[in-house]
Amino acid sequence: MLIIREVFTAKPGQASKLAKLFKKAFVSDPTARVMTDMVGDYNTVVVEVQSPSLTAFEKQMEEYKSGKPDPTMDPQTMEEMSKYIEMYLTGRREIYQVVE
Repeated sequence: MLIIREVFTAKPGQASKLAKLFKKAFVSDPTARVMTDMVGDYNTVVVEVQSPSLTAFEKQMEEYKSGKPDPTMDPQTMEEMSKYIEMYLTGRREIYQVVE
């Protein structure tokens, strides 16, 4: 099992908007969590999801990059998500393996 975290530093005034947008976008994924900073770097928004394997995650990323619409996502939310890159300054991905 993998935990994947997408960590964003939002532009000033955009963190709560970005977090709300991600919450709407990931509503169909029961493993997804959207978090914002309480301590540490200001304007941090984190989206955390689970994946059974790196292969499964890579497949999901290929589908995302292909531009195919996500059948589980509301069309209005998809339109809003197309502009999410305007809401952040920088980001990174963290992938952790769960030790069982």
